[in-house]
Amino acid sequence: MLKIVAIMLAGVCLGYLLRNGRLKNVVSLKWLPSIITILIWALLFLLGIEVGNNPRIISGMQSLGLEAALLTLGGCAGSVAAAWMLWILVSKHSNTDRAE
Repeated sequence: MLKIVAIMLAGVCLGYLLRNGRLKNVVSLKWLPSIITILIWALLFLLGIEVGNNPRIISGMQSLGLEAALLTLGGCAGSVAAAWMLWILVSKHSNTDRAE
């Protein structure tokens, strides 16, 4: 666990140095978003392989599927409601700033 925290802190420190321009001449990060996307796809693919190889998950797919669908719909509905409320809050503040 300590290794994971140390690796994350090293990444945060390096990101901070790169953000402030101290290391911009040394490292170009234009390719980084593409690499991150590819790695996320690879992780999702490997997760799918792991789930497909687990007989307990496959045998309980019917009950897990219903629960997963309900959690997904609830999560999406909550995200939409929160985004809508945030939109209303932000638009009210931007309208009051313009009126002044």
